[in-house]
Amino acid sequence: MSAQVTATVSPKLPMSNMQLQLLKLYADGVSEDDLKAIQRMIARYFADKASAEAQEVWDEKGYNAKQLLQEDMRTAYKSAQK
Repeated sequence: MSAQVTATVSPKLPMSNMQLQLLKLYADGVSEDDLKAIQRMIARYFADKASAEAQEVWDEKGYNAKQLLQEDMRTAYKSAQK
């Protein structure tokens, strides 16, 4: 007897502004080179955003690279007893 897996998908309506913009772009059609460039721009945008948020946390907590390099962050393991 096999188990049947059912997934419920509830679409969110209306579409987000990002989805609408991408649909407009797809409707016009883009070359492979343009598609790759757009993918890189999107990836760069989110990487920059994450980096800015991380920098904000570092500033709030007063972290610095020298402090983190000097900190012993290894996990202490219990020695195996035989």
